[in-house]
Amino acid sequence: MPQPNEAATVPTDSHSPPGKNPGKGAARPSFLSNLGVDLPASLVVFLVALPLSLGIAAASGAPVMAGLIAAAVGGIVAGSLGGSPLQVSGPAAGLTVVVAGLVAEFGWQVTCAITAAAGVVQLLMGVSRIGRAALAVSPVVVKAMLAGIGITIILQQLHVLLGGQAAGSAVENLTALPAAITNVELHSALLGLAVVAILLTWKFLPAAVRKIPGPLAAVVAVTALSVAVAPTVGRISFSGSIFDAVALPSLPDGNWRAAGMAVITVALIASIESLLSAVAVDKMHGGSRTNLNRELVGQGSANVVSGMLGGLPVTGVIVRSATNVEAGAKSRTSAILHGVWVLVFSALFAGLIQLIPLSVLAGLLLVIGAKLIKVADIRTSLRTGDLLVYSVTLVCVVVLNLLEGVIIGLALAALCVLWRVLRAQIHAHAPAGSGLPWRVTIAGSCSFFALPRLNRVLHSVPEGRDVVVELNADYLDHAFREALVAWQKQHRNTGASVILEEHGTTAFTDAEDNTPQRQDLREFPLPPRTSWLPSESVAEADDDGGQLPLRSILLGIDKYHRRHADKVRPLVQDLTEGQNPDTLFVACVDSRVNPNLITSSGPGDLLTLRNIGNVVCSDGRDASIDSALSFAVKALSVDSIVICGHSNCGAMKAVIADAEGSAPALGAGFDTWLEHARPSYSALLDGHPVARAAEAEGYSRLDQLSMVNIAVQLRKLEEHPVTGPALASGQVQATGLFYDICTARVVLVTPEGIEQLDPSMAVRS
Repeated sequence: MPQPNEAATVPTDSHSPPGKNPGKGAARPSFLSNLGVDLPASLVVFLVALPLSLGIAAASGAPVMAGLIAAAVGGIVAGSLGGSPLQVSGPAAGLTVVVAGLVAEFGWQVTCAITAAAGVVQLLMGVSRIGRAALAVSPVVVKAMLAGIGITIILQQLHVLLGGQAAGSAVENLTALPAAITNVELHSALLGLAVVAILLTWKFLPAAVRKIPGPLAAVVAVTALSVAVAPTVGRISFSGSIFDAVALPSLPDGNWRAAGMAVITVALIASIESLLSAVAVDKMHGGSRTNLNRELVGQGSANVVSGMLGGLPVTGVIVRSATNVEAGAKSRTSAILHGVWVLVFSALFAGLIQLIPLSVLAGLLLVIGAKLIKVADIRTSLRTGDLLVYSVTLVCVVVLNLLEGVIIGLALAALCVLWRVLRAQIHAHAPAGSGLPWRVTIAGSCSFFALPRLNRVLHSVPEGRDVVVELNADYLDHAFREALVAWQKQHRNTGASVILEEHGTTAFTDAEDNTPQRQDLREFPLPPRTSWLPSESVAEADDDGGQLPLRSILLGIDKYHRRHADKVRPLVQDLTEGQNPDTLFVACVDSRVNPNLITSSGPGDLLTLRNIGNVVCSDGRDASIDSALSFAVKALSVDSIVICGHSNCGAMKAVIADAEGSAPALGAGFDTWLEHARPSYSALLDGHPVARAAEAEGYSRLDQLSMVNIAVQLRKLEEHPVTGPALASGQVQATGLFYDICTARVVLVTPEGIEQLDPSMAVRS
């Protein structure tokens, strides 16, 4: 039977709706189904992509037409083959620094070969289905990388805006900036600043004006102004159309190692940027999610084609993709058409591009670079403790180069993770008063890495002083356990006691003979005292005259104050003036039954009534039960009443023994109390439905009686003068529960039978 997640396997190229015969009418082709919204969206994206592609090409030191080739290929090829239906691909600012370096080192045609080879690497990554693995990069490194690229672009384009030439590195551009300011070309600077001013104020203009993309409006307006007031300013220059710009790649002359590293660099950065962009785009719409492996195939194919035709590297671009979503696009048709429009414009109107001043594109790139530096990312890294990784990555990207900066950032991020994961918190706490033990708290991953600190802290405890060691470990290896046990023996030889309390997800004893591993989180807030009281406490209590119960209670209270009181306080602060429980829980007095534990409830949730045999009465013979029922229903207005019995119940044993004439002598009062449960035994003999259901499940006769007793007490609630009317009107609901001690599972008991609430216990072994 198909599962819900199999819906994604339905072929997307089907031309007829599911369940209909495709031969009974022509279905509209899928690429035309949303043409009414995709066509105008594609025009908007084209108008945004055109100036950005030109600016990125200029900043990369590549032929201007290489940016338009990449934009057309990104739209058509990546849009058709990619796994993200609404992502728009093209040349991206994130690779400008890399491409500029490659052009300076290898020349343009070898850079094209590197782009094509990077596309092949991306194709192999996609075919190998490691798309999700490419996302295993610390986001703070990616954000710092983009910020470093933004700073590099700003330092580079400031020289162009001022009418000069950019140097090869960010450091050289920074040191040469004072001279560039001194030798500023006024017309060039004013035109670039005009573009910056328009882009910064565009969002404050009326909505009708903002329908025109800001970058397009700024470039067109300032270019028109430059023709009139600054005809001699430096402009974009090239010869021929986009078809004339097509240049076949060529292989490098030696230095293959550097070329190979360049291929890996371009492939990884383009892949990471594309996948992160696709994930971000998925959050902007409610349509189909991205197939990350297919997206790598699409991006790789686009880079192969772009490199072979003389275009820039292609990536998914968040700015154009967000514009696509905001413009109302519904399918990949919009991205494909945007590439077609870029191609048509480049072929027919290439002459207009040569009117654009270089400083105008510089102003556009300054704003783009500034947007890559996000104050929110810096604040996030500060809050999350990643500011060091962010700062080091950013500085290394700017001062060294993109690849080395990212590698250093990733290495530092990995070291920080190792430090946080492997570092155990170990502290010794001196007692607040005389006679109290020292306390050593150990939390985190307890491995041999923590042994130096462990030994230093443990040996800071004075000899002869009692110690409580609180171990809250999520990982514990043999070396750590061995060191702690050795110190424990040594410290006991000084005449002191060492009590070990375990609160973590891994057991101390498991580290002795088993392979260490992280255990699942065990949420068990109320363990019995016998599980954590040390054996020497028993001996000490016996020596003191048999005061173990009181001593264990006091030790438990001490543990509560140390570990739980501060966590409980926020839960009970609102209950200071009164209570508002939703359930009256009637349970047996048996010490093995813990109502709050088995119902995962806390303070103020349950009003608990406990007695021998979890019984109620409807004849008014017990004032304590009647008063509890009246208080719960009339004063507290509870929504439900639960009758909870349990396995191996002593009261039910006494009922059976009484019926068989072998009841123990527990006094007249106990014998009188059993009158409340004797009707349950009669119902058992009469073949009550609950007894038959329990027998079929394999429960013993004693447990069958406990379950029948629950059903009988539910019937008594219906006959009670207080709860009966409330149950009949629906004001209150009654539920029967049976707690099976040997399996620690809860069974639902109804007047007709039983139901296993844990699916894994539906078939008893």
